[in-house]
Amino acid sequence: MFRFIFRLAAMVALSISVIMAVVDATRSVAASALVMTPLNASWLAVSPDTRAAFESYVREKASPLLWDGVIAFVLGQPGFAVFAVLAFLLYAVGYRRQRRNEFAAT
Repeated sequence: MFRFIFRLAAMVALSISVIMAVVDATRSVAASALVMTPLNASWLAVSPDTRAAFESYVREKASPLLWDGVIAFVLGQPGFAVFAVLAFLLYAVGYRRQRRNEFAAT
């Protein structure tokens, strides 16, 4: 059951990654230059209230160093790349190995 949830979350993250990549590709063609929108800019464009709430939550509950060091770095990366890596990690967690039946009768 949990593997299914991780694989479903991976599919959603991959879908978001593809959508963000198409948006960046469209902007790149329109600008005749490479455009890669940071995740922070995309998040602020979609929902600035949740972005501010997330920042205040992390600074209050965890540490301002966590926000300034790790999360700010991730939010500065292109959104499609962040969601692609997230999709890969979620799929890796939900992956089910095929059993090797070494003693199978042929």
